[in-house]
Amino acid sequence: MCGGEGTRLRPLTFDRPKPTIPILNKPSVVHLVEHLVTEGFNEIVITIGYLGNEIEDALGDGQLFGVHIEYVRDPIKLGTAGSIKNAESLLKGEPFIVIGGDHVMDLDLREFYRFHEKTTAKVSIALLPIEDPKDYGIADMDVFNEIHRFAEKPCTGEIFSNLASTGIYVCDPAILEMIPQNTFFDFARNLFPKMMGQGERINGYLVRGHWTDIGNAGAYRQACRWKLEKLPGTIIKGHFNIKDASVAGPINVDNGVSVGSDSALVGPIMIGENTTIGNQVLIGPYTSIGSNCVIKDGARLLSAIVFDDVEIGRNTCVSGAIIDNNTKIGNNCILETGTVIGPRDVIRDNVTVHSKVVLWPELVIPEGTSITEDQLNPEYNDNNSQNQ
Repeated sequence: MCGGEGTRLRPLTFDRPKPTIPILNKPSVVHLVEHLVTEGFNEIVITIGYLGNEIEDALGDGQLFGVHIEYVRDPIKLGTAGSIKNAESLLKGEPFIVIGGDHVMDLDLREFYRFHEKTTAKVSIALLPIEDPKDYGIADMDVFNEIHRFAEKPCTGEIFSNLASTGIYVCDPAILEMIPQNTFFDFARNLFPKMMGQGERINGYLVRGHWTDIGNAGAYRQACRWKLEKLPGTIIKGHFNIKDASVAGPINVDNGVSVGSDSALVGPIMIGENTTIGNQVLIGPYTSIGSNCVIKDGARLLSAIVFDDVEIGRNTCVSGAIIDNNTKIGNNCILETGTVIGPRDVIRDNVTVHSKVVLWPELVIPEGTSITEDQLNPEYNDNNSQNQ
């Protein structure tokens, strides 16, 4: 399912749908398809809506990944279950697995699918214990895997379980008969209560491993961290120009990267092609840098996520921040943890952006400014985002 607008991830989703946000310099949905391939799934149907062409461009017909992909466009907002109903003609005949296009995971989906095949339930839900389940659907499951209660995004005092729904379901085609056509209909809010009201069994299945839906900037940063942790070692693709700098892996360096003297790279780190790193630059662990970037002398990047065509000025410190494409950061700036900088922003010299502040696209921040609140751009409102 790839139809959402990703409003909670703005400004990163003004130029792209959420499933194409880069993780280690390739679209998130590509990582997902590659995981499905390793799990043995080779027939994929993708429902698209907002900026759906970007998803088609990223994946094509799936041949590059060894799978077959078909696309179904939602004519209106249909909800999670309604979107599946819209793809009904492609889902008949055998159980199918439903996954959000923004999911990042290493879960054993094949094992989950096999579990469902052995049961009589029409739906099985993948459940994962979560520290704070308020933003998820939660389930009360017995020892026989039957779910007896389900609540979507419970309030304090209503959290009867920390078993959160991952939004990953294995479904029998029979459930399609319970979903109305061309109507907004959601799995958690509509279909599951309807099934329970009719005495239909719903199973839960406890999964193990990493999973997130990159629904916000914190979850996105966590997903990037997981992927960086899995770098197998130091990989250098093509020409790598390094002079009197220290490197401690693992790092993944693309073609045409250069690093100046007395700089230090401490992995895990990803660096895209044709990026230039100056002298006395510190690149710390869990940092991802895109292509065609310029990191000037004395800069420090620590757990930073930098997209493509970004310039970072001299002696600037970027700590746990996300910087979108074609942005220019001046000299002697500080970007604190959790900062999100939109595309095509210009931040002048000696600027401090405080923790968790968000800057929308195409802003110019004057020299010497201390930014303590989110900065919006009226050119990027709801109507603008829906029309892009």
